[in-house]
Amino acid sequence: MDDTYSVQTTAAETSDSGGLDTLQALKDGDTFLVADTWGDLKGGADGLFDQDTRILSRLTLSAGLARPSRLSSGVSRDNVFFTAHLTNRPLPPMGGRSAPAGVLHIERRRFLWDRRMFERVRVVNHGIEDVLLPLAFDFGADFADIFQVRGTLREKRGTQHTPTHDGRRVTFRYTGLDEVERTSCLSFSEPPARLTASRAEFMFSLPMGKRIDLYIECGGNACEAPDALRWRQNALKAQLSMRQRRRRGASLRGPRSPLFNAWLDQSRADIALLTTDLPTGPYPYAGTPWFSTPFGRDGILSAWQMLWLDPSLARGVLTYLARRQATEVSAFRDSQPGKIMHETRGGEMSALHEVPFGLYYGGVDTTCLFIALAGAYARRTGDLELIRTLWPNLVAASEWMRDYGDSNSDGLIDYARAADTGLSNQGWKDSEDSIFHRDGRFPKGPIALLEVQGYAYAAWLAMADLGARLGDARAQAWEDHAHEVRFLVEDRFWMEDEGFYAIALDGDGEQVRSIGSNAGHLLFSGLPSAERAKRVTRRMLSNEFRSGWGLRTLAKGQARFNPMSYHNGSVWPHDTSLAVAGMARYGERDAVAMIISEIYTAASHFQMRLPELFCGFDREPGEGPIAYPVACLPQAWAAGSAFLMLQAALGVDVDALNGVVTVTNPTLPNGVDRLAVTDLRVGGSKVDLIFERIGEGTVLMPRGKSGDVRILTAR
Repeated sequence: MDDTYSVQTTAAETSDSGGLDTLQALKDGDTFLVADTWGDLKGGADGLFDQDTRILSRLTLSAGLARPSRLSSGVSRDNVFFTAHLTNRPLPPMGGRSAPAGVLHIERRRFLWDRRMFERVRVVNHGIEDVLLPLAFDFGADFADIFQVRGTLREKRGTQHTPTHDGRRVTFRYTGLDEVERTSCLSFSEPPARLTASRAEFMFSLPMGKRIDLYIECGGNACEAPDALRWRQNALKAQLSMRQRRRRGASLRGPRSPLFNAWLDQSRADIALLTTDLPTGPYPYAGTPWFSTPFGRDGILSAWQMLWLDPSLARGVLTYLARRQATEVSAFRDSQPGKIMHETRGGEMSALHEVPFGLYYGGVDTTCLFIALAGAYARRTGDLELIRTLWPNLVAASEWMRDYGDSNSDGLIDYARAADTGLSNQGWKDSEDSIFHRDGRFPKGPIALLEVQGYAYAAWLAMADLGARLGDARAQAWEDHAHEVRFLVEDRFWMEDEGFYAIALDGDGEQVRSIGSNAGHLLFSGLPSAERAKRVTRRMLSNEFRSGWGLRTLAKGQARFNPMSYHNGSVWPHDTSLAVAGMARYGERDAVAMIISEIYTAASHFQMRLPELFCGFDREPGEGPIAYPVACLPQAWAAGSAFLMLQAALGVDVDALNGVVTVTNPTLPNGVDRLAVTDLRVGGSKVDLIFERIGEGTVLMPRGKSGDVRILTAR
């Protein structure tokens, strides 16, 4: 997705039934956990991570001499709990007959809170005899940096100290090459019959019809003794915190569409899961497990997708990124003054500069998007107070666009990585093979990407509008710059013979004539003329792009097209959402509603949770979409895509600066006859909007409001 170090697998293991099981992830703040569907951590990609360091790399459960059989497992709808339901295999005889398989129900239930993992192992005896149950846990902590876990080799490591244990707890210590001592502690509510530095063995006597509970905790901070009370108290805190994040902003419901509501609920829950409340405000982390950290581009676009419903995300993102704006030139970090952060990481390797991602700026589009989001946020909320606070950052960002972003002074934003450790491609399609000429050759740099010029156009317009409101004399010059960018894109990127825009210009100024979904982002920015937007829309709705599950990133028939690739033919929900929002901007509504229905159907095959991406094969009758095996799940901008697409279909535009909500030619997705938007706040006012299908059309029904906001309808 967003950096060069891609994990090679997210498959946990082959299950009893022979299928491939997906890793299960939990997150809270800067702590996340990756386990298999038994709840086991077995090394590899598994583990409990805190601030990009794996503080528990192994935790496996055995009952008797064997791993239990799995009945079912999964994460709760609110994303707080992971639960695995297991049962015993035949137990070895303990002074009598052995217990047969399937008489014990073993439930592993866990959650994360306050940088700790809390787990409860509950065993119930459903047999007709008492059981002696040998229960054992094997464990370890390797303190691997997240980039090591994802495949980056290190020549040297720090010192792994011998674990210490006393009674019911084990403490692990590691001193890194950065001279930071990292610790973690694993503790049990009952003293094991035998405890070593890597194994805890219990022997429970379990009468028929009775149960036992064992509580486990692991964290990098103080090693508390777990018990039922701590479990309940911390579980309640985790649930309340998640509920609070889920309920931010307006509500969107289909009163007669329970399955559609399940998709909306899951998407909202995923946004809540990935959102971390930082001192600067809420920030949606990119995705679990491997991108559970603030990313610039992902945070901005996720906040933009949610902007009409919940502007607090945009406020938090803008404030956080402003405080990490670059102030110096660094080839290693790909930074220049005024540039906005692409990614930040903790961990030993980042601290030692073994990788540049501790604070990395190698995204060519993030600075433009930062300014554009600020403009969209101001219009949505009327919050010019924040804009005044951020104004020096916004001006500095615009100066980066002028002075550094346009390296060859041709008026276009371009990129070429400054060091070999950085990203070779620095747009959202950042894999090494994602930008290529029609014959498959890779272009020479610096490269000017199509969609980035659209973001720059939106950024210059935002600076002009905000500057005029704040009395900045440069406002007209910024508007002139926007018009200049528009002219250059229409003149240099348009391919009349294709009826489409080139994906980029190379270092010689030649068109990179691949046909990609990047043009959909250009529609989102509003740069193209109406006639060209219509031609682009027509082609993007053809079977070249349209898979039946969403829009492909690359048109069929192009060089390097591969529906199983990361960026060259797969379907990314966020990419589709920006494209359909762009189409709606130019008046397209019916196709938007149709594509929403396709994406919704795809979500239903992924248990209502859209992954980062999936394969771009054509939809076949009776078959579902084909998963991409290493996609992040959940992913913030995949979850947010549902809400941006619905805004596009409903034609809702919120202008708090003028106290107006405009609804233009609304259309409901197929299968949804009624949709309610409630508690939509516009400045100090509040609006409820009810959309209902009447005959062949969709109408805005009588609604409630408080305050002086006006509601306008248009066609």
